[in-house]
Amino acid sequence: MSLLVNIDVPDLEAGVAFYTAAFGLAVGRRFGGEVVELTGWPAPLYLLRKAAGTVGAGDSRRFYARHWTPVHLDVVVDDVAAALARAVAAGAVAEGEIRTAVWGRLAQLADPFGHGLCLIQFLNRGYDEIADPPA
Repeated sequence: MSLLVNIDVPDLEAGVAFYTAAFGLAVGRRFGGEVVELTGWPAPLYLLRKAAGTVGAGDSRRFYARHWTPVHLDVVVDDVAAALARAVAAGAVAEGEIRTAVWGRLAQLADPFGHGLCLIQFLNRGYDEIADPPA
């Protein structure tokens, strides 16, 4: 089994510009001007050109203002402050201050298309700091 990540964007080249500048991803393949594959993460990221107002699922229409979804990306980084600065310089919007917990540091942001992302820098033993002991 493998995992592919797909993100709808209204402007494919703006999406490529953001994700390559913010996260150091590279263009892998292009598919007919509608899809671009980005590489550099453990799972390939596919940007899909989808116009605002088109049907996404069911009767829901796509819109690219800031929106909430129960599914988002957590990008694990070595230095959350540096990664946040790079993402903001590329066009992301920081949503609050960097927070620190026993397991790590977290920054919430939105990409230029309204999609939520989190940057995570693990500290100590990462999530093992708060994991329940094995049964």
